[in-house]
Amino acid sequence: MKEAYFAGGCFWCVTPIYKMYGVDKVICGYAGGDEVDPTYEQVKHQETGHRETIKLVYDPAKVGYEKLLDIFFANVDPFDPDGQFIDKGFSYTLAIFYCSEEEKALAEAKISAVEAEADRKTCVALLPYKNFYEAEEYHQDYYLKNPEAFEKELIESGRKKE
Repeated sequence: MKEAYFAGGCFWCVTPIYKMYGVDKVICGYAGGDEVDPTYEQVKHQETGHRETIKLVYDPAKVGYEKLLDIFFANVDPFDPDGQFIDKGFSYTLAIFYCSEEEKALAEAKISAVEAEADRKTCVALLPYKNFYEAEEYHQDYYLKNPEAFEKELIESGRKKE
């Protein structure tokens, strides 16, 4: 099993899509900041330098890192410097946290391809993995625990059309 870390805006909104593609576990959390064990309120109020991030635990024989990158880019706006959809602020900005030189090279290639296709620069930070702190339990599998609130969030955020 391997792990991958993506900050794609609201972690509730990007969790279920990865499970559809064979990722074994998707864990919501916070990555990249200096504060040890930050809380949701601290991160949401831009106090820690962390981004809302998902940790993916996956079997590379079932789904490869390149596919994870494809899923990431298909579900975000890589050109928004301020966050994602209605969620604005540093904690909602995009990042790929790489754990190896191979992941870094694959992510660089994907970012370059997206930029070449759009003929403009993305707003995706490519950073070495530094840390990941698991979010509070009520954030985990939010879409399963709160299906009506999750659906409302997708629509209100602009990620899903009514």
